Amino acid sequence: MRTLQRSITRDTRYVLAGFPVTVTAFGLTVTGVAAGVGAAAAFVGLPVLAGTATLARKFADFERSSLPEVTGQALARPHYPAAPAGAGWFRRTMNPLAGPQAWMDLMHAILALPIAIVSFTLAVVWWAGTIAGLTFPIYGWTLAKLPGVDGGLPGLLGLGTGDGVFVAVNTGAGLLFALTLPAVLRIAALLKGGVAQALLTRPADESRPLRHAMAA
Repeated sequence: MRTLQRSITRDTRYVLAGFPVTVTAFGLTVTGVAAGVGAAAAFVGLPVLAGTATLARKFADFERSSLPEVTGQALARPHYPAAPAGAGWFRRTMNPLAGPQAWMDLMHAILALPIAIVSFTLAVVWWAGTIAGLTFPIYGWTLAKLPGVDGGLPGLLGLGTGDGVFVAVNTGAGLLFALTLPAVLRIAALLKGGVAQALLTRPADESRPLRHAMAA
């Protein structure tokens, strides 16, 4: 039971708490890329792109910090090349764009949002269905007597129109949501985490482990 509780808590926290971060990363990255590309001809756009890449890396590090717990796998932070010794100010300024991982970070910040929306929606709908359904016996009797209810879902399905049937069917639906909640939350977390794992990490034996790289 405790393992199930930990799994539900972990997946809920990852999907719901991470959603505002994903939205923020998308907004800032899209704005920065659009501004940088638009002003690239005037030179000033290039530092804007570099700054956006630095910001995307910070968001990527935040996402990477949650992945080992969610995926249950040892993961590593990809290599980010440092500016060459003696490099000029322009080379150092543009260094955040060096290496393929910088572009993967930018890509993740943009592509993660639609996946996060799907995961977030699944989690919210299943939690709402679970809570509303399991507590339905508390308030369902009152709803059954409201004008226009006319048996609600049970009536539409031909299961009957009595108040008891109305409460029982909706409570049963809540029980079904509750029984499938752990599996749906797991799917939602792995859906979101799978994209991040593919774009932001490497197998642990190919680079530094995350716990060490994050401190660097």
